[in-house]
Amino acid sequence: MKLLTRRLVLLLTGSLVLSGVGLSPPPSSAVASDAAPVLDWSRYATQAIVAGRPPASSEVLLGIVHVAIADTVAGLGYGRPFKFAVRLDRRASPAAAVATAAYDVLRARVPGAAGLDTTYADYLARVPSGSAKDRGVVLGRSVAAAVLAWRAGDGLGNAVPYVQRKPGPGVWEPTLPAPPVDIVLTQVRPLALRYRAQFRPDGPDALTSKRYARDVAEVASLGRADSTTRTAKQTDTARFWSEQTAQQWSRALVQLAGDRHLSLAGAAQMLALAHVSAGDSVIACWDAKFHYLSWRPVHAIQRADTDGNPRTQADPSWQSLLNVNHPEYPSGHACFTGGVTGALQAYFHTSHVRLVMSSVVTGTTRVYPDLAAVRSDVREARIVSGLHFRHSMVDGDALGTQVAGWISARH
Repeated sequence: MKLLTRRLVLLLTGSLVLSGVGLSPPPSSAVASDAAPVLDWSRYATQAIVAGRPPASSEVLLGIVHVAIADTVAGLGYGRPFKFAVRLDRRASPAAAVATAAYDVLRARVPGAAGLDTTYADYLARVPSGSAKDRGVVLGRSVAAAVLAWRAGDGLGNAVPYVQRKPGPGVWEPTLPAPPVDIVLTQVRPLALRYRAQFRPDGPDALTSKRYARDVAEVASLGRADSTTRTAKQTDTARFWSEQTAQQWSRALVQLAGDRHLSLAGAAQMLALAHVSAGDSVIACWDAKFHYLSWRPVHAIQRADTDGNPRTQADPSWQSLLNVNHPEYPSGHACFTGGVTGALQAYFHTSHVRLVMSSVVTGTTRVYPDLAAVRSDVREARIVSGLHFRHSMVDGDALGTQVAGWISARH
């Protein structure tokens, strides 16, 4: 009878409808389940974090919040902790505990997030009053305090100035009149890796190499803003993957947890592994980006007459379909995707994981039969966007996969 009562409480309080102005409630199609508190607060965390924030630093924050969620669920007696083992309290309300842990971390790390206080208050108000609710709040606060102490001084809030390296062939220069995006990550302490450069890749191809020339020719043809060789389907793929990356992937991961009917513990563990792996992948990626400071195709093609390679041809009028403001090598999208898919392969023990991805840019949905199909689509998307060379996509994917493998083996 106790089990039945607990399950009914979870079903009634796990997926809550929130009123007022603030973070959006879960989609009306969401099915209430034991995992609902985890999925709800993963959604709320994403909304609070990505608003006005670049994808890479957003993902690091999502990793922090999901560690708090996972360790709170472990503190309820479900699964094992990701980082902190707290005193178990099996009588605590999962909804109150998960909500409080996520809220406390978000309130400290994303101060001023619109509607966060109201969202938490409304959510907690719908949890039945009593000892279980009170104990859940206490448990959530204790886990959040441990997580916040762990990440204190991690560098994510620091101002990091950019000093331009002497311009020349191969050297990246900002393509927009603004500071480089997420340069702060070059000084951020990783979530699980030992150090930022732990998996630093070998670097971009030599400017005089045949492979470099092939990559330049490919991007020059397909990635040009007014390309006549890029198909409509390829252009749509480029636009599909141009959404804020952390937002796009977070939405897909929550849907995956629902599609797989993961338990409270299963959802918490899968999301923590995916977000921490992706977070450390982008930290490692930005370390490499600003170590090598490799130019984007736009300058490589416009200034090809300076690269010393007789196989490349300069086109001063060339412009890319899309534009971003950080160094080219390795690809951030590839690092991110390698980290997420590597974590999913480790969690599900197979690469045959069906993924449903959507894009607010195109308003469309794509269904991928396995993880390799997702990685392939991302690789082609960034090449035909005119943003990356193929070598950068391959190495970025490998970096993310390495990071995920290392973290998965230890968590």
